[in-house]
Amino acid sequence: MPDDGLRKTGAPQGREAYDRLIEAIRAGSLLPGDRLTETDLAARLGISRTPVREAIRLLEADGLVTHVPRFGAVIRQLDYSEVTELYDMRTTLEATAAGLAARAASDVEIDEIAAINAEMAAAGSNAERADLNRQFHLALLDAAKNRYLIRAVSTLQKSMLILGPTTMAETKRFAQAADEHEWVVAALRARDQVDAENAMRQHMQGAQRMRLRQLRLRERQGEDGV
Repeated sequence: MPDDGLRKTGAPQGREAYDRLIEAIRAGSLLPGDRLTETDLAARLGISRTPVREAIRLLEADGLVTHVPRFGAVIRQLDYSEVTELYDMRTTLEATAAGLAARAASDVEIDEIAAINAEMAAAGSNAERADLNRQFHLALLDAAKNRYLIRAVSTLQKSMLILGPTTMAETKRFAQAADEHEWVVAALRARDQVDAENAMRQHMQGAQRMRLRQLRLRERQGEDGV
């Protein structure tokens, strides 16, 4: 599988701190708008401030962190239009991957993609669901067998991290996503490129609607001081 397009440069301790902060962002324990201070993160990770400083620098280079005057480093927040643009691009890339996979994937690869979704449908925790959902999409991307598409999706995945908690945390959305995955798998098995693209496009649009609803809810909570 491809990696997540995340940086592997810098000193070893800085890379380790970077990887741990990436996982914290992915898990939702660091959220958009959260302040990142070297002292607090060093205590949290049990390391010195130097690798934390390097990790923050790498996160900033990735576009995940920005500096706010008189406040410091914070996890970037995407506005409504940025989220829409991000999902528009993701929809295009993921639909293309599904269409290519319908043509290029082996039967074994399709069976593995189906197995991942079955495991996701039976998962009992949000963390497990999110991990298996990520595996499903990465396996599909591998099955598309296009290195340039893999690079484009890997780059996009960095921005996806700062959207906040996964939509898989929503029980209704989780059930819908598992069904939508099944439609993609059915199109793969039929070797129907058009149906595979359409099924993935519908899946991505469902995720986008849920993400925008989450964004509006956070904005209302912020206005209400919640």
